[in-house]
Amino acid sequence: MNIREHYEQLEEKILSPLATKSKYTKGRLKFEEKCNIRTEFQRDRDRIIHSKAFRRLKHKTQVFIAPEGDHYRTRLTHTLEVAQIARTISRAIGLNEDLTEAIALGHDLGHTPFGHTGENVLNKIASCGFKHYEQSLRVVDFLEKGTGLNLTYEVRNGILCHSSNLEAETNEGKVVKLADKIAYINHDIDDAIRAGIITIDDLPKECIKVLGKGHSERINKMITAVIEHAIKFGVVALVGEIGQATWELRDFMFKNVYIGSKAKQEEEKAIKMIQALYEYYYNNPNKMPTEFINRIEEWGKERVVCDFIAGMTDRYAINEFINIYIPLSWGKIY
Repeated sequence: MNIREHYEQLEEKILSPLATKSKYTKGRLKFEEKCNIRTEFQRDRDRIIHSKAFRRLKHKTQVFIAPEGDHYRTRLTHTLEVAQIARTISRAIGLNEDLTEAIALGHDLGHTPFGHTGENVLNKIASCGFKHYEQSLRVVDFLEKGTGLNLTYEVRNGILCHSSNLEAETNEGKVVKLADKIAYINHDIDDAIRAGIITIDDLPKECIKVLGKGHSERINKMITAVIEHAIKFGVVALVGEIGQATWELRDFMFKNVYIGSKAKQEEEKAIKMIQALYEYYYNNPNKMPTEFINRIEEWGKERVVCDFIAGMTDRYAINEFINIYIPLSWGKIY
C-alpha cells in the first residue's frame, strides 16, 4: 500500500457520509496516472497554489481600487480567508478538507483587474459575455500553462458553482460558497471602517445584536451556525436567526459600500480603462502575446481578448493603458 492509498483508507474511516472521498472522484478531463503520495484532491490544491493565476491575485482588487495602505484586502488575501473559513467548517462536519481547500483557492482565479468593476465592463462590452466564475473554470481548464491544470471534476464543479444561483454537487463546494460570503461580508466591513466609509455604529443594530460587533465574533457565529445546522440536519446552509442577520448585513453592504460609496470613487476611471483596453486589443489582436493570438481561430477574437484582459493584474492593466494611450516624454522615446 502506498501513501495515497493509506490516505484514501483514512478518508473512508474518518470522514462523514456527507463528505466526498477522493478515491471516488469522477476523474479528470484527461486521464493521468495517480500519484503514489498525494490524493487526487491534494494534487489539485497543489496545482492551483503553484499556478501563475494564483500568484496574480495578490495584485487584483477586492473592493477598493488602488487603496492607500497595506492592510486592505486583495483578491489573494480574500481567497486565503475563504479557504480558512471553509476548512474550519469542513473539518468540523467531517468533510474532505483537501477538496474544500482546492475549490476555495481556485474559486476566484478568473477575476479581472479592478474586481467586479472589470467583470461588469467585459460582460457588457463582449457579446460572448463574461462571468468571473466561468472564467475561473476556463483558467483551470484551458488557460493556465497553455493547456490548463487538468483538475478533477469535483474541484472544477465547485469553482464554477461558487457564485450566482448555481449549486455545487458536493457539500465541500457548498461550504466554499458560504465561506466566500462569510469572508467578504466581514472583511469588507473591516476595510470599509478602516477607510472611513462607515463606522461600526452604522451597521444595522438588529444584525449586530445577533452577530456581535467584533470581526471575529461575527465570523465565529456564522461558522458555528453552519456547522450546527449541518450536524443536526445533514444540510450545508446558513439559516435561522444567524442566517437572516447575515443576509441583512450583506444587503447593507451592497447599499452602503459596494454601490456608490467612496470605495467606488475610482470606478469610473477603471471602467474607461478596461473599455479602452478591450477596444484596442479587439482592433489590434496582433498586439497580444503570441499564445493569445494563436487561440483566436479556436475561441474567437472576443473571447480571447477577454481572456487576455481578465488575466491582467490591476497594475499591469494600468501600465498597458499608459503605454498605449499616454504620450511618452521625449527622453523615454529616444
